[in-house]
Amino acid sequence: MFSKSSEYAIRAAIYIAAEGTRDKMVGIGEICDHIVAPKHFTAKILQVLTKTRIISSKAGVNGGFYLDNTQPAISLIEIVKAVDGDGLFRGCGLGLKECSEKEPCPIHHQFKPIRNAIIKMMEKATIAEMATELKKGGGFLRKN
Repeated sequence: MFSKSSEYAIRAAIYIAAEGTRDKMVGIGEICDHIVAPKHFTAKILQVLTKTRIISSKAGVNGGFYLDNTQPAISLIEIVKAVDGDGLFRGCGLGLKECSEKEPCPIHHQFKPIRNAIIKMMEKATIAEMATELKKGGGFLRKN
């Protein structure tokens, strides 16, 4: 359902929230190892997240990624919008540009409530909540 960019962005943000602090930042290699993502591609995604202030970074030998005091409250929908825009949350389930309330595609009326439920879930779920679940063992970012 999500693009690979959004998947990696969400997983990386959750990992950074779970493991990184201003005093103990996490590096790109560590992030990629733990979320099973390609380093170069993930680095570009993290640049977007940093530029949009969803995560923070510090360059240099002792640098890395972390969340400041406000960033844990950021919702997952904000991550997806930063990386891919909001088309997923407005678009047709079949990807048709012409689909609308007046001229629906065959799955329009079945897809709309599902899309709306996903939007609500993504708006409600925060980076901090997902990181807390991860730390408690209530989920994983990669299978061992």
